[in-house]
Amino acid sequence: MLADCHNHTCFSGDSDAPVRGQIERAIALGMQEMCITDHHDYDVDSGAIDFNLDIPRYMKEMQQMREEYRGRIELRIGIELGLQPHLKKYFQELLSTYSFDYVIGSTHFVHGLDPYYPEFFDKRSEEEGYREYFDVLLENCQKLDCYDSLGHLDYVVRYGPNRNRFYSYEAYREPIDEILKIVIEKGKALECNTAGFAKGLGQPHPHPDILKRYRQLGGELITVGSDAHNAENLGYAFAQTQELLKDCGFRYYAVYVDRKPVLHKL
Repeated sequence: MLADCHNHTCFSGDSDAPVRGQIERAIALGMQEMCITDHHDYDVDSGAIDFNLDIPRYMKEMQQMREEYRGRIELRIGIELGLQPHLKKYFQELLSTYSFDYVIGSTHFVHGLDPYYPEFFDKRSEEEGYREYFDVLLENCQKLDCYDSLGHLDYVVRYGPNRNRFYSYEAYREPIDEILKIVIEKGKALECNTAGFAKGLGQPHPHPDILKRYRQLGGELITVGSDAHNAENLGYAFAQTQELLKDCGFRYYAVYVDRKPVLHKL
């Protein structure tokens, strides 16, 4: 069973999943290791949801859980950072203070608004919203180096009016290719996020055509995560994803330990 390196617990503002429940689910699925990556979207207006992670409390509990479950599963401690260019110094200080195994860099907010909220598309066509998202993601990749793997590259299509019905890599090739090239040049990984399957899109994030393009450009580092906010979705569609990644030309996936990739055969 592939290791799930993107999932959330009650430390994330949008999840009430007990830490122990996520770990027990991973063990039940036969995982030998996993990484919990709770949200930290700093300096955003997210309405009723607080995406600021209580990092001291989080680190203390994760370290306790790691010791408690030692010998049953290897628990890696991660974080999912909400990328914004003006937070570069903040991220540097944060990551020099706390020792994470793995850092996901994700773009959730586009000029102050998360596409999760329907009002994101009130004054934008679907195409305009998708293009703006990719342009912001490109800027984040250009200006920030604080992450190990780029999270759910085409996250925005989860929430578009037609979701991925009219979406394709070809339609947004220019910004996506630039994003992939930067990821490769900076030695970062690209995440294959299976939440797209769980949400009925019939694809992971990013689209398989993007995964193939990443491989064609020379990209080799791939991480895998379910983005599960509950135990039921932990490891979702991992067997299907394993075969998909092989079909895209990958032979290994990465699990990060002390911010360094350890490769495992698919």
